[in-house]
Amino acid sequence: MIDGQFIGVDVGGTKVAAATLERGEPGDTHVVPTDTASSDALLDQLVAAVETVRGPGARAVGIGVPSVVEFATGRIRYSVNVPLADLPLRALLTERIGLPVYVENDASCAALAEAYQGEELVASDLVMYTIGTGVGGGLVLGGKLYRGATGAAPEMGHQIIGLALEDGVPMPSSDDFPRPGSLERFAAGRELDRLAERFARELADSALAAVLAETGKVSGRDAVEAAQAGDEAGTRAVRLLGERLGIGIANAINIFDPREVVIGGGVSAAGELLLAPAREVAARYTLTGVGTETTIRIARRGPEAGVVGAALIAVQELTEDLEGGTTPPIERAKHR
Repeated sequence: MIDGQFIGVDVGGTKVAAATLERGEPGDTHVVPTDTASSDALLDQLVAAVETVRGPGARAVGIGVPSVVEFATGRIRYSVNVPLADLPLRALLTERIGLPVYVENDASCAALAEAYQGEELVASDLVMYTIGTGVGGGLVLGGKLYRGATGAAPEMGHQIIGLALEDGVPMPSSDDFPRPGSLERFAAGRELDRLAERFARELADSALAAVLAETGKVSGRDAVEAAQAGDEAGTRAVRLLGERLGIGIANAINIFDPREVVIGGGVSAAGELLLAPAREVAARYTLTGVGTETTIRIARRGPEAGVVGAALIAVQELTEDLEGGTTPPIERAKHR
């Protein structure tokens, strides 16, 4: 890993977090609520976040965004919950910050962070699923992020895991997202909310049913807490979500035969209650002889994954630019 300070910024719909990374060690994280009033307001906030943590040895900046990114140019093609769509984010930030800037999808940033311990790459082939309100993820192959032809890959939540095809293929409308049969439709946090209510109503004597009777609603978080306390309704909701996730994991293992499959996001707080059924189903749907070296685990980085991964992208890409003789983004911005 090259010397100097690298800055990682994790942009979310509710908060912006920034921290430094030097020789694999993250500094303190600076967190502020996301300013979503306009693109200009958010750009100002990102510049301010970088300047807050920036030291004299800063070399480059990585930005993780909840967006579809054209990585080669740093343009945002599509964005969720933040006003960045169709914005040349890399060029704008490079010019204002005066350092090379690299822009990447936030889930891919988290995946890269999970592949490292300090400066050491410990999982050169890794698939990550982030199970929150939706389902995202990232893919590390040969120690580098895989981005696909346009930079949009991988959309882990949009793989199809369950669809009745006996009488033909149902055609969804253009705005029907997540798609019917997709992992996000079956295994996202919002689906755990639905399962929590379903099993609370089916098991009237359960602790989850008591929460529903008292408050008039239950959430996926309630289901996880109930499951951790041994409640049958909570356990059934979390287990079913884990089984569905297992189909997605089996797909990843059959296609990539990775060293690790990592589960992050808010639902991962369920731990083994989620992983045990996911492992069981994945094992049954994985081709014999494939995935024999694959470990399925909960993400270890936690809230720092986004900023650490963004900074690691800055390290990797600046190193590649310098070693490969490519003009870094700051120089390209000066001469565009």
